[in-house]
Amino acid sequence: MEDNELTLEQHINELRKRLITVTVFFVINVIIGLFIAKPLIHYLQYSEHAKSLQLHAFNVTDPLKIFFQADFVIALVLTMPVIMYQLWAYVSPGLYAHEQKATLRYIPYVIVLFVVGVAFSYLILFPYIMKFMMEWSQDMNVEQTIGINEYFQFLFKITIPFGFVFQLPVIMHFVARIGLVTPMWMASVRKYAYFSLLVIAAIIAPPEVVSHLMITIPLCILYEISIWIARLGYRQYLRSERKRLTELGMEKESIDGMLKG
Repeated sequence: MEDNELTLEQHINELRKRLITVTVFFVINVIIGLFIAKPLIHYLQYSEHAKSLQLHAFNVTDPLKIFFQADFVIALVLTMPVIMYQLWAYVSPGLYAHEQKATLRYIPYVIVLFVVGVAFSYLILFPYIMKFMMEWSQDMNVEQTIGINEYFQFLFKITIPFGFVFQLPVIMHFVARIGLVTPMWMASVRKYAYFSLLVIAAIIAPPEVVSHLMITIPLCILYEISIWIARLGYRQYLRSERKRLTELGMEKESIDGMLKG
């Protein structure tokens, strides 16, 4: 942690500099996304679980709207490393040295887990939900007429949130690594966490039980995995704290009592 404290004006100027950097990179990535959006849309449109669908444009502007939505998503994903680094650079002066190193190392994992979360929802959950909906329509003798705007809105609603939800292991490892919470506490509030995940699944999932369970169950499994990962982080915290207190000259019994408390 740095000894020099910044004034409010200096904090605002520093935040402004970070936001300008993020904005510049985002604009650049929006331009890059203009060349990637159309191939991405074609890939999603003619993928295995979508090629049998006939997508319609119910409004003249729907194709253009989908193009710029895909462009925005591409730009956001490409800008994520910059956003994470600029966030780290802004808060790092207020962190201890071991906290600075810990948070900086998490940035690659955040990006990887975001991609894994999106891939998991797109390759596993989304095809199942689409198949279930199509079969349900056939059982009711209803012919689906799917708009391209509605299809991609539904696709983005299912996939993108999973990229953010998959950050849970990183978050729980970090807060345990710096000693903010313990894995024992995380396990003790499991029922409240499950309820929160049920709410999140209700927001993401279509309004029917099977799809809701298809989203809720992986989220609950992810929470249990996160507790296990948090235990690893908490062991690292205990080791670093034990070493720090020993260097300060504290006795072993006092250290054990403090860390157990």
